[in-house]
Amino acid sequence: MNGRAMAAGERPEGRPSRQINVVLRNQTEGYGLNKESISDPEETAASLKNNPQFAMYQDIQKELDQLVGLESIKDFVFEIYAFLQIAQMRSDAGLMSGSHVYHMVFKGNPGTGKTTVARIVAKLFQKMGVLTKGHLIEVERADLVGEYIGHTAQKTRDLVKKSLGGILFIDEAYSLARGGEKDFGKEAIDTLVKAMEDHKNQFILILAGYSDEIDFFMQTNPGLPSRFPIQIEFPDYSIDQLIQISELMAKDRDYILMPQTILKLKQHLLDEKNETSQAFSNARYVRNLIEKSIRHQAVRLLNQYSSGNPGKLELMTLRVEDLKLDKK
Repeated sequence: MNGRAMAAGERPEGRPSRQINVVLRNQTEGYGLNKESISDPEETAASLKNNPQFAMYQDIQKELDQLVGLESIKDFVFEIYAFLQIAQMRSDAGLMSGSHVYHMVFKGNPGTGKTTVARIVAKLFQKMGVLTKGHLIEVERADLVGEYIGHTAQKTRDLVKKSLGGILFIDEAYSLARGGEKDFGKEAIDTLVKAMEDHKNQFILILAGYSDEIDFFMQTNPGLPSRFPIQIEFPDYSIDQLIQISELMAKDRDYILMPQTILKLKQHLLDEKNETSQAFSNARYVRNLIEKSIRHQAVRLLNQYSSGNPGKLELMTLRVEDLKLDKK
């Protein structure tokens, strides 16, 4: 299920729900149309992109193109756009285009792009008229859970109020269920479930965290699974993708990585990923390494050029000695 958007819960006949891309593309089945009369999905997507109305998607596309990897996540974002666009066309044609539930669960290790994608999704929903503001309120357990009875419910309601018209993004959402029945985290969960009913279609709730922990969390309240029809797996980046990300991060800061620096970084990432497995923080880990290397380069240059200024190329270059790695 890596990187695929899934519909949570089960179908009436007891079988698991289909993937959302299948649902959106095959809604015509069972209405007097056979498979031969349905356009190829890729041709349909290409045709839609040539539509003048696709212009509003261009800004979203540019942001997605800047992300390394995440191809299935990018496909999912386009599917949401396509669904909303067709829903508007159906409405204009006098056809039914009922309301849709967009609350989501983002599963994956840290540094896999969950928050970044959430911001892009918020912009898409704002452009398409689903959300009035399209802002993102990012919170964690400490922002929701209070210190006494009733405090948690009020804090949670206040955050929901701030997120109306946008997205409420709860990172490490599973931490709300760690304290057991007597923990105030349960009060936050109950308040969120009620808010999703009281403010239906006024905001979108996205829960994020490790896959296993999120799956456990969803079972803590019987009302949760059915309220999150979209679940997305964010896969870990490959080593080559992490190297690409590191070079882009350096470039964005007007730095370049020497070939020897890249080789050293690549070997370190291989070792680190094998040792930490699920605890590996992907792009976040790479960002910390690059920023640390920049600080080390500054110290090296000050010592090396105590009586003069380094040239522009030297100011930009991160050498292998700048990539100092912690010994374990």
